[in-house]
Amino acid sequence: MEKIERKAYRYGLVGRQIGYSFSKGYFTEKFKEMALHDHSYENFDLESIEEFESIVGNTTTIKGLNVTIPYKESILPYLSKIDEKAAKIGAVNTIKVVQEGLIGYNTDAFGFQNSLLPFLKKHHSKALILGTGGASKAVAFALNELGIENIKVSRNPNTGELGYHELTEETLIAHTVLVNCTPLGTHPAILEKPDIPYQHLNRDHLLFDLIYNPKKTSFLAEGALRGAAICNGLRMLELQAEKAWEIWNSEG
Repeated sequence: MEKIERKAYRYGLVGRQIGYSFSKGYFTEKFKEMALHDHSYENFDLESIEEFESIVGNTTTIKGLNVTIPYKESILPYLSKIDEKAAKIGAVNTIKVVQEGLIGYNTDAFGFQNSLLPFLKKHHSKALILGTGGASKAVAFALNELGIENIKVSRNPNTGELGYHELTEETLIAHTVLVNCTPLGTHPAILEKPDIPYQHLNRDHLLFDLIYNPKKTSFLAEGALRGAAICNGLRMLELQAEKAWEIWNSEG
């Protein structure tokens, strides 16, 4: 893990291979703008979730943590309490450190739902969620709250899911919202994209990619080429980060 000046109020991101971290840059700038000189944000890059205990076990200065791929689900056993919404989702991306222990929350659903809303039209009634990890659970929860039917697509589909090989023209036409919850297309592997039949996309489609770097992934570019509306994950990240900050600073 990186070496960083230890401040009185420490925050950080738990994940694997997170040198690209949006969160660190965002909160470091936020602390600077707010003149919070006794606050710091750092990356906790863990090879396995078992290393997590060493982060919070020997310090009283850590006040809050964000959690990213691949630990949004495997972090759950390490928490003292899980917020009701996060428990329903089954994934945590925000942790508040209190005297009694660690409380898990999910702000991904909030960020996704509020960044998606401006793009929605009446015909956006069914969605395909590409990927089945922790982020996909928050996306499914948010879509359900919006009344948008959804189904997950996986390389190894379980009951109630679709395999990529099952995506036909009929399926694509029926599902006008596509959400990429996989890491495919993230910098530097910017040519990668989910294996779907892009030729069946049209102007009725809305493509949302949780990736923000690059701004226009290959997935989004395929949609834009066919007239679809597109949105990357930057606004979602900003919204979930601000929600996390609100949680960290709330009473109780």
